[in-house]
Amino acid sequence: MTYEEWEEQVTPEIRKGPVWKFYGYRKALFLHDLAWSDCEYWQKERRGWSIIDQVIRSAGSISANIEEGFGRGFGRDNARFLKMAVGSARETQGWYWRGRELLPAKVCQHRMAWLDEIIALLVTEIRRQLNYTPGR
Repeated sequence: MTYEEWEEQVTPEIRKGPVWKFYGYRKALFLHDLAWSDCEYWQKERRGWSIIDQVIRSAGSISANIEEGFGRGFGRDNARFLKMAVGSARETQGWYWRGRELLPAKVCQHRMAWLDEIIALLVTEIRRQLNYTPGR
């Protein structure tokens, strides 16, 4: 499934929320669904079983921390949760690297690049949040 096809399937309750406007959030949600489907590769071999739990937790934590941060408004509190999302994204990259032997190379490369994009969007948003001044 392409990102565009996936995006059309996302429930309106999520798409109408303010966090949806942040492209990094949408990419993080899609990544979790990709990770979910990637578990099929890791399930085939016992050595991949430990990767499954870790990658699902860390990939899910990216969007969850973004949601938590946006739920707190703008500024430093939001930025703190976005920093945690960056940490989770880097952790997810690590798990993909550790599980690469059981994934097709194209899949692993795509996920690593997708995570790089998420991290870049998060870092940009963190800077925006830290420069936020209420009333301006």
